[in-house]
Amino acid sequence: MKKTKTLPHEYAQVLFDIRQRIQEAQIHATLSANKELIKLYWFIGQIITKKQKTSGWGAGVLDTLAQDLQNLFPGMKGFSRSNIAYMRSFYELCQIVQKPSGQFDSLPFFMIPWWHTIILMTKVKDNTKRLWYAQKAIEHGWSGSILTLQIESDLYARQGKAITNFHKTLPSPESDMAHQSLKDPYIFDFLTLKENFLERDLERGLLEHVQKFLLELGEGFAFIAQQYHLNIGNSDYYIDLLFYHLKLRCYIVIELKATAFKPEYTGMLNFYLSAVDDLLRHSNDNPTIGLLLCKTKDNFTAEYALRDINKPIGIAGYETILVESLPKNLKGSLPSIEEIEAELEKQEALIALYAKGIKNK
Repeated sequence: MKKTKTLPHEYAQVLFDIRQRIQEAQIHATLSANKELIKLYWFIGQIITKKQKTSGWGAGVLDTLAQDLQNLFPGMKGFSRSNIAYMRSFYELCQIVQKPSGQFDSLPFFMIPWWHTIILMTKVKDNTKRLWYAQKAIEHGWSGSILTLQIESDLYARQGKAITNFHKTLPSPESDMAHQSLKDPYIFDFLTLKENFLERDLERGLLEHVQKFLLELGEGFAFIAQQYHLNIGNSDYYIDLLFYHLKLRCYIVIELKATAFKPEYTGMLNFYLSAVDDLLRHSNDNPTIGLLLCKTKDNFTAEYALRDINKPIGIAGYETILVESLPKNLKGSLPSIEEIEAELEKQEALIALYAKGIKNK
């Protein structure tokens, strides 16, 4: 015969209290609203935590509670044994990070989906970081997968870490906002490049994965052009990547370097910023900002290079997946130079024939 579990004498009352709370939420039609749902989970977590401390509730009681709640509310999800354990952890988390006002539901965890909070509890150990990621998820509307990506790439440690001269070249608070818009290093792990890659390889790869590139750049970056042409004097110049930042209200010039940072790189970028300010910048735009992305950089050298620059410039490194050479099976599938040239000639001949046919009609 199946053994009957011995439950604490107050268990029935606790089950009744939880059931009543759930029914009240249903009656007011607010359970589907995210904040009310999170407050409900907090309430359940509070009861369980207190009973575990005062009455010694064990794992068996939680198993029974989960099963009973699922039986009482068969149409509702969220009452699995594991989720109830998360509710308990969530209550304990709120107790630690609760604001001095005592208004626990003003914490950012109550403004994001429950799954986001589970991600934060399982993937982030530091409470300061948890609060930071939760707030960023609210600000930028991150999905669960994007939140996970930002955590795994350690965005908290990279945000606002680029070497800049913004504090002396931009007014406050624009300087702080611009500084926090840049990272160091940038993680381009969606690119696989050869060890001795060229700048055009990096540029091509970033634009082939432009959505991931924009995600890594952060909110507000709007892509304008690749190799943007500037005609100055009797010479032609080309900006690697030109963006407009919707929040900062300014153009962003990005120069890509396949080598370690060199001080002379700032001179050319400074030249581009002056040109964009004169030729493109509208009277309502803020000063153009430059971002120099280098394979590696020495922070002291970068700081010295920016010391007497009067245009706002940031310097950061980046990381990609590097290989010594292409895999053999991939090499065999790539066309040779001769094959590419032959194909281009064929395409040009077809275009010429097509154009001739149109003209003769």
